[in-house]
Order: sequence, then structure tokens, then C-alpha cells
Amino acid sequence: MERPESENKMGVMPVNRLLLSMAIPIMISMLVQALYNVVDSYFVSKISLDPQISQNALNAVSLAFPVQNLMIAVSVGTGVGVNALLSRSLGQGDREKANRAAVNGIFLAAVSCLVFMILGLTCARLFYTVQTDIQGIVDYGADYLTIVCGVSFGLFGAVIMERLLQATGQTFYTMISQAVGALTNIILDPVLIFGLGPFPRMEVAGAALATVIGQILGCGVGIFFNLTRNPEIKLTFRGFRPHGRTIREIYSVGLPSIVMQSIGSVMVFGMNQILIAFHDTATAVFGIYFKLQSFFFMPVFGLNNGMVPIVAYNFGARKPERIIKTIKLSVVYATLTLAVGFAVFQIFPGQLLSIFQTEGDGAGKLLECGIPALKIISYSWLLAGFGIVCGSVFQALDHGVLSLTTSLVRQLVVLLPVAFLLARLFQNLDLVWLAFPIAELFSCALCAVFIRRVYRRDILPLRTPPES
Repeated sequence: MERPESENKMGVMPVNRLLLSMAIPIMISMLVQALYNVVDSYFVSKISLDPQISQNALNAVSLAFPVQNLMIAVSVGTGVGVNALLSRSLGQGDREKANRAAVNGIFLAAVSCLVFMILGLTCARLFYTVQTDIQGIVDYGADYLTIVCGVSFGLFGAVIMERLLQATGQTFYTMISQAVGALTNIILDPVLIFGLGPFPRMEVAGAALATVIGQILGCGVGIFFNLTRNPEIKLTFRGFRPHGRTIREIYSVGLPSIVMQSIGSVMVFGMNQILIAFHDTATAVFGIYFKLQSFFFMPVFGLNNGMVPIVAYNFGARKPERIIKTIKLSVVYATLTLAVGFAVFQIFPGQLLSIFQTEGDGAGKLLECGIPALKIISYSWLLAGFGIVCGSVFQALDHGVLSLTTSLVRQLVVLLPVAFLLARLFQNLDLVWLAFPIAELFSCALCAVFIRRVYRRDILPLRTPPES
């Protein structure tokens, strides 16, 4: 098949400049996303002057994380499959296949959304009652989860639209759509939580409503940009029918990614059960950790989102040197970013946790529990950058099972069992956090083995011209 006269920038622009131009807009938008995650929890922790009520509200939002992560896993995993297939198709010069990947991806996102809407409207309260018998947490949590699941079409729509823009190199527009959603959330949080101006006081439900409104607006902006600013693909559903082969190709990469990210929900659920046996402050600290770590992990994920289409495109275009350079640069940037995060968590853990300290918490239990947690867990970050980049490379080259395997080993085979054993054997909460760096060490070793295999089997053969 003949290559287009004007090749996409992913095949010709200098790699470092290309990677930064692709990744920096996404990294900025994901930093804004991280900010609104923190803002959510900050305002929720200030709901009442009664520290127990605020603690219940904060715990309710923290315990919802596995379900929210599962929705993100399905939406992002589907988007990863679409992204990889679409970018490879463009690299091969097959625009028809690229368009087919885009419209089938939107269809899959709509189906997934419908499933979560039904689950959220029927099972939100049950999800909390199996975890705790504290009525305040159950009531707040049921309100929160019902809204974020029942109105999840904004989340699924926003993610798939962003992935279509990323796959074609239009990452600046991705930054705008994500920023619109995040800033809307940040503005509406205090308004709806505390009932400012003409709005009623909605407390935790207000945080949920602010989130879904932001997602809906972000989705709308993403649709606009794909229809008006994305010439690489043409979105039309005239005569649309689900295309079995395209869906299989999407999920050959996307399904392992979905399962891999869903494992994170299982891990968080399991860790919450281990931690709540000590006290409910431990689960609050764990939830706060995830909010804070996102300031450093979100930019790394943004870097990866910029890297995946470059690797996939150049794989389709048979340009191995560009693939290799992209991977090396991504590992360096990811490691440096997380090294900065490690330093921040080692030097300023108390100041970070104080953001979420509830009123009247004179005993300082949150700080007493949280400072060792942040310091110990952050040691795992020194290795995490390499593993995160490797996982995305596997997905870009259609080896999603390898990403799944490393994630499974890290979170379920090592982290949870080690945390459980440390909790049972020593009855010391501080030692439980050691499970994170131990698991990361195992994962990093496994990634090194897998990336060597992928390099030999997939990248090196590209140096040999294909038979005509």
C-alpha cells in the first residue's frame, strides 16, 4: 500500500522534540486532573466541624476508589486498544482501517458506560455495606457512587475522544478538553459541596455532581475537536455495524489493559480490608496517598500516552531506531519525574498530609499514621518509571498480555500477600507499607526480562526490509 505523500509527524519529526510535543500537553492536562482529585478530597475533609463526620466523608470517597478505578480501567483500556490499532493503521497508510477503529471504539465505550450506569444505580449501597457497618460512611458513599456511576457517560465519552486525538498526534486539543473538565470540577466543588450562592448544600453528593459535570463538558469539547480539528480520521455512523475483526483487534491490546488496571481496584479493595483492621484512619491515609501520588504519576502516564502512538506508528512504518530512541527517552523522563516525587514525599510528608487533616484532629492521628506511609511507599517510585514505560511499550506493540502479567505479579501475587503477612505476623502498620517497594522490585525484574524478549522478537527484525 502506498504511503501518503505527506507523512504524519510521528514518522518524521526528531524523536525527542516529537515525544515532548506529544507528551507535554497531556502531562499538563493530567496534572490538572491530579489537582482536582486533591481538591475533591480537600473540600470533603472540611464538610463539618465535627471531625468524625468529616472523617466519614473522606473515607466514603476513599472507599469509592476501586469502583472509579474500574470505570477508568474499562474506558482507558478500550482507548488504549483503539489508540494502538489506529496509530498502526495510520503508520501503514490505511485510513479506512483507522476510521473503522475509531467508530467501533466509540461503540464499545457506549456499551461499557451502559453497564456501569446500571450497576451504579442498583448496587452502590451494597458496595459499602460489605466493607463497613459505619452508617455515616455508607450513606455518604452510596450518594457519591450512585452519581459518579449513574452519570458516567461523560467519563467514557471524554476518554475515548481524548484517545482518538492522541492516536493522531493532536495532543494539544487533548490538553484543552481535559483542562475544561478538570477546571469545571475544581470550580464547582466548593459551590456544590457547601451550597454557595443559590445552590443547595449537597456535601459528598456535591463532589460527585461536580465531577460528572466536568466530565460531560470535557466530552463535549473532545467531540468538537475530533469533528473539526482532526483530519486524520472521519467519524461517521451512517450504516454502522459493529465490526467483529476490528473489535477483536482493539481488545487484543485493550482487554489485557482493562484487566491490568482492574487489578488495581482489587488491590485497593484488598488493602483497605487489611488496613481497616488497624483503624479507619489507615484507610483514609491510603486514599490520601493515591490523591497525592497522582501529582507525579499522572505526568508519567501522560508521557506514556504521548509515547504509545509514536511507538505504534513507527512499528507500522518499520522504523526501529525511532522506536528504540522513544523508549529510552521515555524511561529517562519517567524515572526523573518519579525521583522528584520521591524527594518531595521524603522531605515534606507532614505538610502534604496536613492539607487533608480534619478540623479538631488534635491527636494528630492522621500525621502519625500517614508520615511513615508516604516515606516508605515512595521508595517504590525509584523503580516504577521503568515498569510503567515497559508496560505501555508492550501495549503499543500488541503484547498486552505481558503488561497484564507484570501488573498481576506486582499487585496480586506479591503486594497483597506480603502486606497480609506483614500485618498478621508483626501487627505493625508501618511494616505493612513495605509491601509496595518489595512488589515494585519483583515487577521491575520481570519487565526487564520481557522488554529484552520484545526487543529481540519484534524490534530487531524491523531492520530487515520486508519481502516484496
